[in-house]
Amino acid sequence: MSTKTKKWLRAVAVRTVKTMAEMAIALIGTNVIGITDVDWLGVLSGCALAGVLTILTCIKGLPEVKEVE
Repeated sequence: MSTKTKKWLRAVAVRTVKTMAEMAIALIGTNVIGITDVDWLGVLSGCALAGVLTILTCIKGLPEVKEVE
């Protein structure tokens, strides 16, 4: 595996994890009384979708990984 591919995969992984965390924060919300009131299946589903969409968006290109090195 080339160095450029490794850098791209690392950048995609970081971006995907950050996006999924942001989605979890948004879906859990602030009007939840306790941890048992959270629809965890819905949160996981939304996070998974956000992760897939992030990866698909990253295929287009990442500014963190320069095209010509």
